[in-house]
Amino acid sequence: MTVHVLILCTHNSARSVLGEGMLNHLAARLQREVRAHSAGSAPSGRINPFALEALHNAGVDTSAFRSKRWDEFTAEGAPPLSIVITVCDSAASETCPVFFGGAGEPVKVHWGYPDPSNAEGGDEGKRRAFELTRQAIGYRMLQLLALPLESMGRDALQAALAGIGRS
Repeated sequence: MTVHVLILCTHNSARSVLGEGMLNHLAARLQREVRAHSAGSAPSGRINPFALEALHNAGVDTSAFRSKRWDEFTAEGAPPLSIVITVCDSAASETCPVFFGGAGEPVKVHWGYPDPSNAEGGDEGKRRAFELTRQAIGYRMLQLLALPLESMGRDALQAALAGIGRS
């Protein structure tokens, strides 16, 4: 059974997209039945070109990416979410809609990252910041994929994901 993970950030244009791309890319390489999705509370309507560039340079297919609202994942027919990860502080402090997973509400965790869009140093500074953020997110996604997701209880999963967030 596929484990669905929703990665949230306010604008769904940078960090959440990096998370979606890296988790799906790594899950496919490791042959894990994990599917990432991303969304935002106030989507910008566009994906940051530096996020797309960082993912493309890592070999991630970005052709189907789009900025979307988180309520798409509360609608009928939405994938049953097991995990919801916020990756920006503003999204973590917002009241999230109720998401339902296969066995009730999904496990929620916050893994904060600074906004690479605010990096100094012009375009090269932003490229560097996006690449470093992509690498940091990718590292945590590898840790997530190392967990026995299919057999973990809710409390164990919550503790493991919180531990990854502190690493």
